[in-house]
Formats: sequence, structure tokens, C-alpha cells
Amino acid sequence: MNRKEAREKAKALVAQMTLEEKASQLRFDAPAIERLNIPAYNWWNEALHGVARSGQATVFPQAIGLAAAFDTELMEQVGDTISTEGRAKYNAQSEKGDRDIYKGLTFWSPNVNIFRDPRWGRGHETYGEDPYLTGRLGVAFVKGVQGAGETMKAAACAKHFAVHSGPEALRHQFDAEVSPKDLNETYLPAFQALVQEAGVEAIMGAYNRTNGEPCCGSSALQKILREDWGFQGHFVSDCWAIMDFHTNHKVTSSPEESAALAINNGCDVNCGVVYRSLLSAVEKGLVSEEAITESAIRLFTTRYLLGMFDGSEYDGIPYTEVESGEHLALAQKAALESAVLLKNNGILPLDKKQLKTVGVIGPNADSRVSLIGNYHGTASRYVTVQEGIQDYLGDDVRVLVSAGCHLFRDRTEGLGFPGDRLSEAVTVAEQSDVVILCLGLDETLEGEEGDGSNSYASGDKLDLQLPESQRKLMEAIAETGKPVVLCLMAGSDIDMSYAREHFDAILMLWYPGAQGGHAAAKLLFGKASPSGKLPITFYETLEELPDFEDYSMKGRTYRYMENKAQYPFGFGLTYGKVQVTEARIVHGENEGLSVTATVENTGGMDTEDVVQVYVKCLDSQYAPKHPSLCAFRRITVAVGEKKEVKIPISAQALTIVDEQGVRRVDGKEFVFYTGCSQPDEKSRELTGVSPVEVKLTL
Repeated sequence: MNRKEAREKAKALVAQMTLEEKASQLRFDAPAIERLNIPAYNWWNEALHGVARSGQATVFPQAIGLAAAFDTELMEQVGDTISTEGRAKYNAQSEKGDRDIYKGLTFWSPNVNIFRDPRWGRGHETYGEDPYLTGRLGVAFVKGVQGAGETMKAAACAKHFAVHSGPEALRHQFDAEVSPKDLNETYLPAFQALVQEAGVEAIMGAYNRTNGEPCCGSSALQKILREDWGFQGHFVSDCWAIMDFHTNHKVTSSPEESAALAINNGCDVNCGVVYRSLLSAVEKGLVSEEAITESAIRLFTTRYLLGMFDGSEYDGIPYTEVESGEHLALAQKAALESAVLLKNNGILPLDKKQLKTVGVIGPNADSRVSLIGNYHGTASRYVTVQEGIQDYLGDDVRVLVSAGCHLFRDRTEGLGFPGDRLSEAVTVAEQSDVVILCLGLDETLEGEEGDGSNSYASGDKLDLQLPESQRKLMEAIAETGKPVVLCLMAGSDIDMSYAREHFDAILMLWYPGAQGGHAAAKLLFGKASPSGKLPITFYETLEELPDFEDYSMKGRTYRYMENKAQYPFGFGLTYGKVQVTEARIVHGENEGLSVTATVENTGGMDTEDVVQVYVKCLDSQYAPKHPSLCAFRRITVAVGEKKEVKIPISAQALTIVDEQGVRRVDGKEFVFYTGCSQPDEKSRELTGVSPVEVKLTL
């Protein structure tokens, strides 16, 4: 069914409703209208990296980990798997009349906000700091979720629109002030791509204001969305965001005024309770019945597109699809692709034949919570890093374990002395041939306001340091002189200066999902080569960054940073040695520009890697300070293999955004850099390789 047909059916259905009935359908928990055979429907469901909060489901790596894979094909498969499991659960539950929260087909994912500052606690819900990467991965995810069938498989939702990335503690009253250039160059492109390329069915507004207007009641943002981009789906508020209009932002003075501001500026679904005041707002002349009717039509258009009234080809998906063997294998594949090898002095991969005892130490070694990030489902089995190593080594190698410390407190036992597990950890290290040290954070230390237990920052981070308990453990293990491989589980930039100096290898696992332990073991022992790339910058210090509340991009992310990174965006080592040896620009008659690159693996192991293309306009004053990612492709290269790869370049790569926020062609001289990393000085130092430069004159 196409949108025009669905909308006509929705109009006919809504025409039969009273004003009260129409208004009731704009709540996230829309009640049944029995006389019209309309069942209750709860619009609120989550699927950031797997169907979330509704029981059993495949738990994929957290979104930031999926981003590190730099793999659009994988993202589409993940999205497709999520909607398959979502349909399986919906079919089973609705058959039993279960219309509860988190049980519908409208998934409030993906989060395509830009991770502009490493302090933001929700950054790990995003695809990183780059608008191009975020857009490509978001488009693939949405296409996977929504499918290409006669009916929509599930409805995706791009959030949080727009200019939203902390601070969490201020989000209910904060005004994100942003220039036209930064708005259109950084904060909006991913949303535009999801609307115009992927046909995303829903958009969620942010809590904050943007340039003075609350995002869930912004005429400026709605004009961009519906008039400029042609968005035809429905708009939903973030939860209880409309209440903020009168309680925190103080732009209105009553629930009626807040409801009016939201619905008159295109907000169709209220996640919250303010739309209970819609009828009162109508009585006061603040809202017309036509506005309520239009929102109801949009919402029932979505329900018709999903086949909720006329049936869908997905109605037969059985519950046995949930956590199927195929889906679990995909989750493990995603975890393998997402891991980023930051340092390796040659210790990795480990050879189990050379080992008698392995020490697995750290608070995240046997932690299920550190596998899953936030907005997660419930796996039937979780494989921690410790368990993955134990399973892999079996009875051949002795595995000794110690938590070493609490994740953030100064002791693990309430009656113990501070550092009560340090001596055990040191003993384990002394008895071991190699130490796998598992440190990092979890969703209790970085996450959403109200979710994190680090209440001092409402889920945000105050700095880039690991908690003091873990820093003391690092020092104690380093002093043993034993070889150490650090496995870092976190969703953001963590200062690795001590680990870089004292440890033999650093493997960034992110929050790798329920299959993360199996993937970690395969990577550590060489069954697979790490191949992920950083979707964020690891900075040397926070001091170089602007204030957290400053939304200007000056000094932020790899495109505008002033200093050298600790580990740069786009960086990640492998067990092979993949290099781009030649590159050329190809002009196709119909296809536009592409880069053809010759890639060679001169290392000792087959590996996947990511060929990345960056562009810099040399003769425009409006070009970003540094070259920007404009294309990428994940490839597999065997030992000794040389292959040619063709990567399309979008026409947008040749444009800039000026100070008025207008995207246009402004220069004629361009240089393209093609390699397996960014063309910055730090990446060259870390890899010993320079991307191939090709100049283009228009």
C-alpha cells in the first residue's frame, strides 16, 4: 500500500470519529475505539540495537559499536533482523490482546544526533561525531527496519530533532544556540538523509530549545522538515518534553498553551500527558479541530502502512524468529566488526599453544551490564569476556580471574578496606603468562538523565578518566611487569594515555552485545582480525575542547579540532597490513564521481578493513578546517592479495555550507585522500602509512 492510499483510508476512518476520539488518539497510549473496531495502540517502542524493553530479543552491540564497523550492509541486516523480531513479538502479543508499552511496531530509533562532545552520556546511542557517517549508517538501518514490502515491516523514528547532545542535566530548560552554518553542515544532514533517502516514517523532537524555540513546538524546524525536505510521516515528542514548555522553558504558561504550541507546530503524538488538555485548548480557541484531525490522519496513515487494519505479509512471522541462530550469528559478526584495535606491540593475536595460564582481571571482565549499553532487550544468554575466554581456551589453558576492583567505588565489599581486591588481582597477574585487563564503564556511569547512577552529572561524564578504583588497578597490574592486553568496554572517549604507555595492546570493545565475549575471545586469539574504526575522536585532554554547553563546532570533532588526537576518528589497526597503493578519480556519465583504489595486504593475516575517502576543498573559505569523510567501504583482503575497489562519491562531497547555511559549490580545487585512515598527522604516525592523494579540478 502506498502512502496516498493509506492516507485516504486514514481520512475516511478519522472522519467517523468525534473530536474527543480524535484527540485521544494523539496520546502515546492511544485507547481503543471499540465502535470503530480500532484496538488500543501504544506508540512507544525502542529498538536502538535490538528490540528493547519487552523481554527476549537479540542484543546487538550498542549503536556506537555498530558505527565502528563502518558497514552499511551490516546496518541494514541489523535493522531487518530487529523488525523481524519486532513483528514476531507483535504478532504473538497482539493475538493475545497485549497492547502494552514496548509492544508496538513504531520503534523510536535510530538516534542520529551528532556526538559532538565526549562528555555527553548518551553519545553511545549515536553513530558518532561525523554527519556523513551518521547519515549513511542511519539510512541503512532505517531501510532495514522499514523493509521494502507491500506494507511497512516496522516504522523507524529519527531522533532527537534537532541540535541535541547534552548536557543531560540541563536538557529540559537548555537553549542550544547554533549558527546557520553549523546547523546545516553538522546537525541536520543525517536527518535530511533519513527523510529523503530512507523515507523514515517518524521524527522525534528533542527536549531542548534550538535558537529559542522548543524543538517539539518549533515552526522553524517544522518548516525545514515538512516544507524544505518534504517529510510526510508523523512527528512525536520526546517523553514529557511538551510539559517542559510551561514548567522549564517558560515559553508558555499552561498545559493548554503548551499543547497548542506543539500541535500547531506539527507534533502529532505526545509522549506524556499534556495532550489530555487538547479539548480544553480547543474550547479556549487555542487549537482548531482541523489541527487535531490532521494529526490523527497522519497517525492512522502510519498504522495503515503497517498493515494493522488490512493485514500484512509479515503477519505470519513466527515467534521462533526471536533470537534465532541466524540472528545470534549476526550479533556476533557485528561484535567482531565493531572492535577497534588501538595499540598492538605484536602481542596480539595471542597463541594459546604458548600459554599455560591466562589472567582475566577487571570489573568488566564478567559483567553482563557492560555488554549491553542502554536501550537494550533481554538476551536468553549473555557471554561475558571472561566466559568467552574460558569457553575458547577450554581445559587446555588455566584461566585465573579477579574483579580487581569495583567499577567505581573504592571497595567491592561494604565491610572491606579500600582496594580490597587489589592484592588478589596482583596475585593473579603474577601467576599468569599474560593478563587480559577488562576495564571501562557501563550504562550506570554514562547514559541518560535519570538512568545513570553518577547523579553528579545526570548521566554525562565530568572528565575522560576511568574511575579512580580502575586507575589504581591499572597501576598495580602494570607494576607486576607482566604482558597486559587492555580490553576497554565503554561507549565514548576514555583517556588512554597511561594504558598507551604501560600496556602491550588496547582493544576497544565498546558495549559489544550479548555475544560480545565470544567475539572478544576470537579477536584476542586470532580467529578473526580486528577491523573496526573509531567513529569518534579520542582527545588528549578536555582542555582543548570548548565549553560543553557551546554548540559551535569550532575546535570540535576531527573536522575542526585544533590539536593532535590521542587516537583519531577513522583509526583502527588490524592483524594484516592493508594499504591503498593507488587511487584515481573516475567520472562516470550517469554515475557521477567515484574513486577507484588499489588495495594490498602485505601483512601476515587475512583481514577485513575499511577504505575511507576524505575530501578537502582547497579554494573555499567555508570548507571545514580538515578533510571530511565523503565515502567508505568495508572490504576483505587476503594475505598477499591485491584488489581494486570502486567507491562512489556523492555530488555533495563537492559542496560547502556557507555562513548563511546554504549548501553550494564554492570552489574548483579539491583533493581526495584514500586510505584506511584519516589523512591527519597522528594517523600517519600510528599506522606508518599515508593515504593516497588525488587532486581534482572542476
